[in-house]
Amino acid sequence: MKFSMVSLRNLETKWESLLLLTVACLTCQVGGAPCLADEDNAALFVRRIAPLLQEKCIACHGSEAENIEGSLDLLSDAGWRSGSDSGVLAIVPGKADESPLFLAATREADEWSAMPPKDAERLTAEELGWLKEWIAGGATWPDQEESQRIALEYEDAWSVEDGVRLETSGGLSADWTNRRYAPESIWGYQPVRTPSANFDDAGMLDEFIVQRLPAGLAVAPPADRTQLIRRATFDLTGLPPSPEDVRRFVEDPRADDLVWAELVDRLLESPHYGERMAQHWLDVVRYADSSGFANDYDRGNAWRYRDYVVRAFNEDKPYDQFVREQIAGDEIAEQMTHSDAPPTATGSSVSELIVATGFLRMGPWELTSMEVAKVARQRFLDDATNSVGETFLAHSLQCARCHDHKFDPIPTRDYYSVQAVFATTQLCERVAPFSPQENVEGFGERKYLLKRKRELEQSLKVLNAKLTVSSGRAWLTEMGRDTAAYDSAVEKLLAALPLDPAEQAGSPTTQEERERGLSLGEVRKLMQQRKAPPELIPPAKAGFTPDDFGNERVARKGLERLKWELERYEPYALAVYNGRTPQVKSVSRPVRVPEQRMTQGELEQTCILTGGDPFASGMPVSPGVLSILGAVQTSPVPDSVKGRRLAFADWVASPDNPLTTRAIGNRIWMWHFNVPLAGNPNNFGASGKPPTHPELLDWLAARFVAKGWSFKSMHRVIMLSQAYQRSVSHPDPQRLSEVDPAGVSYAVFKPRRLTAEELRDAMLASTGELNPMLGGIPARPEINLEAAMQPRQVMGTFAAAWTPNPLPRERHRRSLYTLKLRGLVDPLLEVFNSPSPDFSCERRDTSMVTPQVFSLFNSQFSHARALALANRCLTEASNALGLAASGGGELAEAAEIAAIERLYQLAYSRSPTEHELQICLEHWRAVDALLPDEAMAAEAPAVSVRRDAVEENTGEHFSFEERLYANEDFVPDLQPADVNRRTRSLADVCLAILNSNEFIYLY
Repeated sequence: MKFSMVSLRNLETKWESLLLLTVACLTCQVGGAPCLADEDNAALFVRRIAPLLQEKCIACHGSEAENIEGSLDLLSDAGWRSGSDSGVLAIVPGKADESPLFLAATREADEWSAMPPKDAERLTAEELGWLKEWIAGGATWPDQEESQRIALEYEDAWSVEDGVRLETSGGLSADWTNRRYAPESIWGYQPVRTPSANFDDAGMLDEFIVQRLPAGLAVAPPADRTQLIRRATFDLTGLPPSPEDVRRFVEDPRADDLVWAELVDRLLESPHYGERMAQHWLDVVRYADSSGFANDYDRGNAWRYRDYVVRAFNEDKPYDQFVREQIAGDEIAEQMTHSDAPPTATGSSVSELIVATGFLRMGPWELTSMEVAKVARQRFLDDATNSVGETFLAHSLQCARCHDHKFDPIPTRDYYSVQAVFATTQLCERVAPFSPQENVEGFGERKYLLKRKRELEQSLKVLNAKLTVSSGRAWLTEMGRDTAAYDSAVEKLLAALPLDPAEQAGSPTTQEERERGLSLGEVRKLMQQRKAPPELIPPAKAGFTPDDFGNERVARKGLERLKWELERYEPYALAVYNGRTPQVKSVSRPVRVPEQRMTQGELEQTCILTGGDPFASGMPVSPGVLSILGAVQTSPVPDSVKGRRLAFADWVASPDNPLTTRAIGNRIWMWHFNVPLAGNPNNFGASGKPPTHPELLDWLAARFVAKGWSFKSMHRVIMLSQAYQRSVSHPDPQRLSEVDPAGVSYAVFKPRRLTAEELRDAMLASTGELNPMLGGIPARPEINLEAAMQPRQVMGTFAAAWTPNPLPRERHRRSLYTLKLRGLVDPLLEVFNSPSPDFSCERRDTSMVTPQVFSLFNSQFSHARALALANRCLTEASNALGLAASGGGELAEAAEIAAIERLYQLAYSRSPTEHELQICLEHWRAVDALLPDEAMAAEAPAVSVRRDAVEENTGEHFSFEERLYANEDFVPDLQPADVNRRTRSLADVCLAILNSNEFIYLY
């Protein structure tokens, strides 16, 4: 069955035309249920009773002819008339109160068992009313042909009340295929309507807001310039404005509209704009620098995808191209290499296109030898399918993995058709030369990994030296077992060895010296080939102590993990390729594109998996799209190995795809107002919240396409609107809370708390410590020491401790660039709701919990920032006044006042009031009187940490020492011992300011 787009386009008109007919027909209520005055008893059966029997009764009374409960057959009129085990007919036409079927359904008749048996499936009062009316009217049961005629005749009229039937590829049952949907639940699939083609006037946006304002509700006045520049700068860059930028903007004598428009344009051209937008996007796609699960391997080159996203936003890459590159960048690259199209034809180089497909690798994934490869493979396919749905289509497609979607017109067949698009997509780390736009600074820190690599290799060398021929013989002797077979194998191997120089010179050699040329592994191998009894073959690690067993595993697994980490500095990309599925049992090192990818391995045939079970293959399906929007598709998805994802991406990125255009329009709106128009940005289905302003959402979606899929154009029109520029203070807050309790009228701008990343970055920016460099390998800031040093166990070993970058400028990068491990989260970011990368984050939570107080007021990070901020304020204030910031005498009062002035400018983008100034000065002086003249020197960071564990094979305790090489070169931030008492006491004032609502919230 093919879906007809015309039916969706005409739905609204169709419903309006049928409204008059329905009003004329609906004239009475029977038993709480609506009925049609001219509808006969047969029509009531077709409309209400037949579906009710199918849903509630047929499972036990008709689905299996040989196993009908109580011999009551409710499949047909003849069936119930044939009687039941009770000897009483279930229905007495014309007399509902005497009909056992009705009495059992009421659950109130003592003589009949309650039906359906499960209380959760009991009939509602409305359903009981239908059943009673039908029986009272004669219990007419038309045959199949008559039922079809009635259904066809009344289809349009019933659609108004019962919902509309949509054509899809079909469900697993006829009932699902023919079910109806409430018109309000399918808004997302309807074509985008264009209420106005005026896309250049932000006033149009405000008109849509005004149209839905509650009657008589006034709007808030415009925010002042200080609030606006702070709001805009955080929204577009994620950073606070500099005091100098604030002063220029506030003091500009020109008209507000002109000055505001220039500010928006300037911020859109800031390189930090791309960083802020990338943070939003990476929340949705679940960016992380590790793979998660038991091993949580580093994804050494995931950072290149992160930086690709930053560049895409800074370049204002058209969104349709952005979509295609992330889903099928490698296929686009292959087209380019086989055609005359230059890189500029798509705006991206081949490397850039390969890097873009990192999107498909963002989900957690691993394949270990303890897992079934088919299960791991299916996990990737399910992940890619659902990720594409949530990210681009605002649909959680996984709801249709095990069964047809319970609420939305997404059949299981469609889920697996979309999954078939990725059936030839394989995971790998592909060659992708670094481009001139990529930041490759900081690669020098690779030396710390190489030091650890040499240490682990040396450890293995020492341990392997213990696995000698003599250690194997000693183990057999210790266990009281015969060594004859072992000695025979040793002699056989010795005979095959060439003479060493001493023997060639005629010097005698001992047996032990000769055996040094052999390894225990060689002897074991020969004995196995000779099929020696297993009990006479020494174990592979004969001679190891409990510590040896543990340290061998630590070294071996450590070297395995380093292969992933060292990939960070190499020109490879976390990516995919097209080809047959290779037969692989485990993945413990980076994977390359195989040479025979098109001929070796399995060519997967996607099937509907019964219950989502990878081993329960059902009906085969072909690659395809969501059939509810099949008319948007201009060309079919091929079933060849190559080209599937690009054809699918063309459908996703089609200007006629209403899910795609609405989804991104909704996200951009939320990025500015912190509230989406449609309440669930990842779910436009029936279970998601519908848009509060559907006309506005459609206008934004249509405008986005009309303006070349430009993000910056969309930001501009939103920010130039009156709605965005409103104050957070409403003239009548009581009236506002009464008529707009949900806060969706946009009559006032709602303040928001800074995100975890904005908060950290704002603190670093205010102190002057923030390194503004764009892109590059992940940074490792200092985090809570307990979290950094905790023994983080991964499969079979320990992950390395968190060691911060040695230099402050490397540590103080933007939070976007910090190393994001799934198994180890920075507590400061976590407590302020930085989302887990295991799941797509459609919208940040904003919780208020006690640990936030401890993190912000007591943490080492906050105290370090407060000290740095105090030092900056004192230094800059003193320099401005020509005074010395430190020395024997106290600072002049003017310098103290200037320091507080500077503190407020840096933290709040304004000057303090006289009252605030006096409070700060008083507190500063009070704390200064309490502090000693000299502060204690800080301890140097540890350069090693002892780990104690239980070896999993032997159950014995062992310990080892982990060297922290980066800490050997650690340069600390400004320390209390580095500054005078006056600076340390001002730091207490700074700490309070950094904990204040005005710093943490955006107004």
